[in-house]
Amino acid sequence: MFSCVDCFPSSNNFTGAHDVMNINRINMNDNNLGLYIVATPIGNLGDISKRAVETIQTADFIICENPNHSLKLLNKLGIKKKLISLHDYNENTVIQKLSSQLRERKIVLISDAGSPLVSDPGFKLLKYCIKNNVAVTSIPGPNAIIPALQLSGISLNQFSFLGFFPKTKKDMINFIDKIKVCNETSVFFVSNHKIEECLELINSQMNERQISVVKELTKINEKIYRGLASNIRREISLQNDKVKGEFVIVVEGNIYEKKDSADLSEYNHEIKKMLIKFSLTDVVEIVHKLTGITKNKVYKWVLSLKKS
Repeated sequence: MFSCVDCFPSSNNFTGAHDVMNINRINMNDNNLGLYIVATPIGNLGDISKRAVETIQTADFIICENPNHSLKLLNKLGIKKKLISLHDYNENTVIQKLSSQLRERKIVLISDAGSPLVSDPGFKLLKYCIKNNVAVTSIPGPNAIIPALQLSGISLNQFSFLGFFPKTKKDMINFIDKIKVCNETSVFFVSNHKIEECLELINSQMNERQISVVKELTKINEKIYRGLASNIRREISLQNDKVKGEFVIVVEGNIYEKKDSADLSEYNHEIKKMLIKFSLTDVVEIVHKLTGITKNKVYKWVLSLKKS
């Protein structure tokens, strides 16, 4: 998990600088030997950069998740390269086999789609390279997280990426509990098998939160759902809107908890004036947006004033 707001210790607090700081002693450029972490398209092939293509073309070999999947990309690019499979269960073995070649070859690491290492294998390889002073650089590019946030309509000034939605019921509940109290926007991946169960949990625990659900980003069938979890779940269920792969969910931060305890009585005068000009529903919507207080609480309060 990472947050866009990170805390860094003061330099005065560093102890054992040799252990803490590991600086690439090679000024990495596109012709150096070492490890290149290369982002590949998440759907639309047009998103791959010229630099990414050139890096793949000049690599000695490519480390990837699924060779069959990566071969499709290489074939589309007209590139032939040796592919080495790397996944959670063989990463130590691959590192051991490649250890003598890491400084002598130009090696590219790619994932099935998007930016490597983001909920994908390869972290142990990266740590090994850093520890052994193998030159490492990143060729940045497509990923699903930022586009999903951009399209969500939810604030992305501060956000936390939470990886994949869990598989077991207990872990699912704990996962949602963490999001419930998080003040910043949360973004995470959900498989097509778990999407409805995930939305049901969000609705039961955070039925006032605005969320966004995105599927098939950058593809011709790209679809974005925005609103409350209950409505989105209903729409997905009615359309049987399931695809292979995964959805990206963005959940509004907990902006309500503290405001729910606010004393609405201080707004009585303004609310009564609005009730003369606007309907009950409109007034509830206006007060909710201005104060951040939940609609349920606003409705009960405005209704009591209307009846008084």
